[in-house]
Amino acid sequence: MTMTTGSSESPLTAGTSRRRLLAAAAGATAGTAALTAPPAAAQAATSTSAATSTSAGTATGRPGRRMKVIAVEEAFSVPELIPWPGEARMPPGWGQEWGRRLADFTELRLADMDEHGVDIQVLSLTSPGVEAIEDPAEAVATARRVNDRLADVVAAHPTRFAGFAALPLQDPKAAVVELRRAVEQLGLKGVLHNDHVQGHYLDEPQFRPVWAELERLGVTLYLHPALFPADQWRVFQGHPVLSGPSWGWTAQVGAHALRLIYGGVFDEFPGASVTLGHMGELLPFQLARLDSRYHQADPKSRPRHLPSHYLRHNLYATTSGVFSHAALLGAVQAIGADRLLFAVDYPYESTAEAVEFLRTAPFSRADLKRIAHRNAAHLLNL
Repeated sequence: MTMTTGSSESPLTAGTSRRRLLAAAAGATAGTAALTAPPAAAQAATSTSAATSTSAGTATGRPGRRMKVIAVEEAFSVPELIPWPGEARMPPGWGQEWGRRLADFTELRLADMDEHGVDIQVLSLTSPGVEAIEDPAEAVATARRVNDRLADVVAAHPTRFAGFAALPLQDPKAAVVELRRAVEQLGLKGVLHNDHVQGHYLDEPQFRPVWAELERLGVTLYLHPALFPADQWRVFQGHPVLSGPSWGWTAQVGAHALRLIYGGVFDEFPGASVTLGHMGELLPFQLARLDSRYHQADPKSRPRHLPSHYLRHNLYATTSGVFSHAALLGAVQAIGADRLLFAVDYPYESTAEAVEFLRTAPFSRADLKRIAHRNAAHLLNL
């Protein structure tokens, strides 16, 4: 997801309700003057270069059969349940177009997928999502309605869509019940959660039952950035563009994933998995540094293995919003091609650019197939 945050004070610090959180979003300003063209224009700008590869179904200069593509971080909204923050929170000219595309499942979305060769989108509720609701009972009710809506969309288009459930983690016991219902009754393929839970993190003891159920069901938790951070970092003050997807979100979600490692989640639940977008929130490129400091941590509180062990056994990374062959090569070398999944980050990124990046990546066809669809099919039981 690609939005910007510009408030100098986190809305969470005031103990606000969901409506006040969303009102704060609508009143914020974004430091993104450099972005001026709406997504439709951005997609059109790359459609010419992408046409050869997507219409023929092959990578540039590589004759052969069309490659199946599954995109796993693709957002939707339910505006009547969680209102879209709108243009004030977005780069100029983008908010209205994103809002149209988020609420649509068939007219705009399927046409975009067909034009650019995406076979399946794995849908997830955009941010702000259920995590922005302060009242636990309201969060439980909203999560159920969101998941029911998502299940209906998937049932209507079972060959084109799959879905990640939203959980009301404000009430961990209710979240376990909803997780079980979403997977076993609704057929959803895992969970996507937007970073923290009203300032709490998922390594904390109250969330252990959720991890136990995730492990039992064999489904992943996709840890995604939140529109509202738990707190504001002084280093970003005066430069709001840094606090969002360009850097702040990566640092915050990457640190959250490291909390899961150092908090013992994967030692207690070795079968649990977490998926990180944006090339693993850059953690694959930090493995040597993380491992080098492991032995300086208190032996009584550090995890059983080096951090790299968990990144190669419990974490998956996706390509969402990072369409760089150099970055993809580095991530594959760090954690292996079996841990990488393709994602667009629709509608916040260009599907044309993402698919062209994938089809022209300098990998063997076998590795490209792993990244394009096989790893997703295995992880999500598609």
